[in-house]
Amino acid sequence: MSTTTDAAVSQVANVIIPIADQDAAVAFYTEKLGLELRADVPFGNGDRWIEVAPNESAQTPIALCPPGPNGTTGNLSTGICLQTDDVDSYHAKLKERGVDVDDEVSRMGEPVPPMFWFRDHEGNSLMVVEVN
Repeated sequence: MSTTTDAAVSQVANVIIPIADQDAAVAFYTEKLGLELRADVPFGNGDRWIEVAPNESAQTPIALCPPGPNGTTGNLSTGICLQTDDVDSYHAKLKERGVDVDDEVSRMGEPVPPMFWFRDHEGNSLMVVEVN
């Protein structure tokens, strides 16, 4: 164990969404959202560690994992914000794919970027923002 006093966090390694049905999660996040599957490996007692990300250059993947002890799944506000360079086009694409998205893209004016919320197959909410 390191005792260095100047240790610091260098980046966010993962964000985790507790998921009940991992197979449905992989299908939703890859087929509906267009994210790539980075990892799907067994761990623990019959569980799987699954990671998805926008592309190979994305540094922080989303882990779709079973809940921890006494954890819950579904209908969670994840706090995860995905970035796109064309929020209107991505909003329309998700709507066409049957994703539960907000009716419209929100535009609040500078400095707040255009954005919308969507819910995954278990009701967990994520946000999409436009950053050019």
